[in-house]
Amino acid sequence: MGRFAPSPTGPLHFGSLLAATASYLQARRHDGRWLVRIEDIDPPREQPGATGRILEALERYGFEWDGPVVYQSHSQSAHEAALARLLDSGHAYRCGCSRNDLADAPRGPLGIIYPGTCRAGCPAGDSAIRVRTDDSAVAFIDGLQGPQEQHLESESGDFVVWRRDGLVAYHLAVVVDDHEQGITEIVRGIDLMDSTCRQIWLQRLLGFPTPNYLHVPVAAHADGQKLSKLTGARAVPLGRPEKLLVQVLSALGQQPAADLGKASLREIWSWARENWRIEALTGRTRILVDSNAMAEGKNGLL
Repeated sequence: MGRFAPSPTGPLHFGSLLAATASYLQARRHDGRWLVRIEDIDPPREQPGATGRILEALERYGFEWDGPVVYQSHSQSAHEAALARLLDSGHAYRCGCSRNDLADAPRGPLGIIYPGTCRAGCPAGDSAIRVRTDDSAVAFIDGLQGPQEQHLESESGDFVVWRRDGLVAYHLAVVVDDHEQGITEIVRGIDLMDSTCRQIWLQRLLGFPTPNYLHVPVAAHADGQKLSKLTGARAVPLGRPEKLLVQVLSALGQQPAADLGKASLREIWSWARENWRIEALTGRTRILVDSNAMAEGKNGLL
C-alpha cells in the first residue's frame, strides 16, 4: 500500500507531480492500493485554498485514489496517544530550550545537534518534547539509493516530536499516520531521505513495522536548487494535462513514445502502468527542469 502526502503550503508543481506519479505507478504496477493524505498539521505555513487546488490538480491529471482523502489534522488523538506512550516509557522528555539557547550548539549534516541540556529535566513553563536517541546505527536499504545509515545521537541528538506551540512535529505525525493507514511502501523525494532514520527510530520505539522506502530524485532548477514554492516553482497547468504527464514519465526514465502525448489520459496511464520500471531511477538524485517552460506547455526537461 502506497500514499502521496502533500502539505497544503502551495499548489501542485512539477516536483510534487513527479513524486505523486512515481508513488502512484509503483503501487498500481504491483496491484496495490494508493492513498492521498493531506498533511495539514502546520497551520502557520498553510496557504488558503491550497488543499482544494492540490486535489483538483490530481483529479485533472487522472489520479485515482482508494478511499476518502485523509487529513492529518484529524488524527490528533492518535498522535497524542503515541506521545503519551513515549513519555510513559521514558523515551521522551520535556525540553525548555529556545532557539537562542541552542545558538552555539554544534551543527551536523541533519542540522543542530541537540546537546542533551534538558535530558535530566527542565524548569516548568512552555516546553517542547524530545525523543531520546542513542548512537547505535539506524540503517535501512533504500530501494533506489542503496544502504543508508545514521547515528542519531551524534548526528542530530534528541529530536523534537511535539512542538512548544502545542502542535505535533512532522516526524511523529508521519510515523503514526503511516502506521494507522497500513502503509507498506513509501515512495517520496530524496530530499526526505535524511528524515527516514529518525522515523525508523520512532517506529522501533512505538513497536510499528518499518515500511519499504524508495527515494526518487527531486526536480531541480538548472542551478541544482530543488523546485519549490520558495524557489519560484509554478503550479502545474490544469488544461490539457496529457503533454505534461508524458514529460513526467520521461523525467522518470520511462521512455514513452514521442506521440504518447496525443493519447487520452486513460491511455497514457494504461501505458505507464504496463511499462513502469522504477529501476530506471536507481542512484539518481536530481532531474533538471525548466518549470516555467513546462507551465507554458513546452518541453522543460534539461
